[in-house]
Amino acid sequence: MRLFSTGLLGIGLATVVLAIPLLAAAARADDCANAQDQTTMNECAGKSFAEADKRLNDAYRQISNRLKDDAASKKLLVDAQRAWIAFRDAECNFRGGPPDMAGTSYSMIVAGCQESLTNDRLKDFQGYLNCQEGDASCPVPRQ
Repeated sequence: MRLFSTGLLGIGLATVVLAIPLLAAAARADDCANAQDQTTMNECAGKSFAEADKRLNDAYRQISNRLKDDAASKKLLVDAQRAWIAFRDAECNFRGGPPDMAGTSYSMIVAGCQESLTNDRLKDFQGYLNCQEGDASCPVPRQ
């Protein structure tokens, strides 16, 4: 008598194969909460910055969509964002110090700085998206 049919074994293997990436992601999240080595701290800082950057890009798209019928304001937004990105990157490179002098923590320091400044910029964008009616200083029209 066979305990497993081929179909059930196939389903079991498929479930295990699909569960492995989920378990790995959970382990990485725990690694970030309890990072003990510089490599893990660097990776976690990079991931955290990437998440903040994604939120900023989402807000940027919302603002851009609201400005779709105002080419002049949209150009000002693009110019401001390009200048802000250049500032953010230059400021964070400055904070990190010369890469050859900073050592193994350089990428963590730069990513942490980028995340912090990105979150500050996101607050600005959220303010633009939620301006009070009649606020003449708000560059983004209400929806």
